[in-house]
Amino acid sequence: MPQDVTFGLPAAQISPDVDGARRHHLDWVRRTGLAADDRSLAWYVSWDMPRLAALGFPHARGPALDLLADAMGFFFVFDDQFDGPLGRDPAGTARVCQALIDIAHGAPPPPGADPCTTAFADIRARSTDGAHPAWTARTAHEWEYYFAAQAHEARGRLRGTPAGLRTYLEVRRGIAATDLPLSLGERAAGLTLPASAFHSPELRLMRRAAIDVTLMCNDVYSLEKEEARGDMDNLVLVLERARRLTRGEALTAARGEVDRRLRRFDRLAAQVPALCTQLALTEREHADVAAYVRVMTAWMSGYHTWQTETHRYRDAPRVVPPSGPGHLARLLFARGHDGWPPAATPHTPPSPR
Repeated sequence: MPQDVTFGLPAAQISPDVDGARRHHLDWVRRTGLAADDRSLAWYVSWDMPRLAALGFPHARGPALDLLADAMGFFFVFDDQFDGPLGRDPAGTARVCQALIDIAHGAPPPPGADPCTTAFADIRARSTDGAHPAWTARTAHEWEYYFAAQAHEARGRLRGTPAGLRTYLEVRRGIAATDLPLSLGERAAGLTLPASAFHSPELRLMRRAAIDVTLMCNDVYSLEKEEARGDMDNLVLVLERARRLTRGEALTAARGEVDRRLRRFDRLAAQVPALCTQLALTEREHADVAAYVRVMTAWMSGYHTWQTETHRYRDAPRVVPPSGPGHLARLLFARGHDGWPPAATPHTPPSPR
């Protein structure tokens, strides 16, 4: 595994509430059913999702950090549910994800919902409780993109060869959850960004760079895991095929893609104070925009630190089979798909907290 590849990201800070988030998260995982047995729980806990949240969002405290830890856990467990047969069934994937899209737009979870659906419904309810309607509407579409993109990753597995760089990025930005970590971090920080600033070319391009940096670094560290499972939407595989590179050359090229985006982010960040002045933002609005830049910066650094340390990538070959699912239990079911619904293990969604 190419864990020795490094990227030029600043050192990460960490929230002081990480231990409390670990206690909350362990209870939440048990209540939602995301860990079906002791072995699954031990493997999952070794990933240390609360540490990812605390590194990626060092400003978050208490319940805000708890929510972020739960969201990070959901992303990874949900992703692993497509390592098996469902991930090679675009139509089945689209069906199961449509139910989650409906929840993102306000529908209640169905009776006897599976653990993934239960967990997502809880995250969505807690994150939108008291949120500004604009944030709720925006993130509904961000969740929709995330869930809808899963079917197109399944199409890539059936294709069996990497797509071109442009197509890869459209799918990968979706399955990487695109803007969602940044939006959740924005909410945890209590920020209110004026629409004129949020949708400025500078901040839009900075978000795109921050998203690409995290997913591209992740592609390097998860390369062997994904290649063994037939996942084609990986930057290293895309560059190998498109540019006819060796594995070592592709890893170097991937690092170059990351470096270019980090330089672009820094150039744009230097332009943000002038942007705020030109838009005549208030002192509070200016401060919120500056804090949002820090949220994006911290997310890139924190995610990078976590993924170089987590047992999810370092220990996977000795815990789960290379060609099998990364998680040890099937936790997602679709109407019309084999195994739905799980007759003996219904889950009642917990009340929002």
